[in-house]
Amino acid sequence: MYEEVEIEEGGVGKLQSALGRKWQHWLDLSAPHTGARWALSAFIVLIYCIRVYLINGWYIITYGLGIYVLNLLIGFLSPQVDPETEGPILPTSKDDDFRPFIRRLPEFKFWYSLTKAFVIAFTLTFFNVFNIPVFWPILLMYFIALFVLTMKRQIKHMIKFKYVPFSFGKTKYRGKDEASNGSGPRSAE
Repeated sequence: MYEEVEIEEGGVGKLQSALGRKWQHWLDLSAPHTGARWALSAFIVLIYCIRVYLINGWYIITYGLGIYVLNLLIGFLSPQVDPETEGPILPTSKDDDFRPFIRRLPEFKFWYSLTKAFVIAFTLTFFNVFNIPVFWPILLMYFIALFVLTMKRQIKHMIKFKYVPFSFGKTKYRGKDEASNGSGPRSAE
């Protein structure tokens, strides 16, 4: 499917292009496997947390990572079209068309950015130049306050404009064909 690329003069661009295509191919293959992707991410997060705990340092990297993850989470929970600035996204009368919830940051991009951030942060923990001495309890308190205030604002926004960014717990309706296929009496042959 992909060509073998030899490294020659000027061949670095070809190699980079081939590696980029191969990486994109693997990402495309992983897209439908949501559970496996998130399990891999959870493992990477766990390894990062264990490393930071055991080496007892690199708290400023962890704080920056936390702020970045919070930013990703807000993008994941926010609608693509902000009802505050561009009008309501849900129908307000029976004549309005229903527009489904579309995230500002899709699940795959959220997963990919989160995983990439943890891999980069893990790599940074191997370089002493990034181990800036800080009093970590202050960073932790500040991050918790930032998280609580940001999520409070986001939840108020969700309640005000009546949108839920998750699909579990929502009512699922069956079409006419689906309802008659499995639940109706069988016809005599």
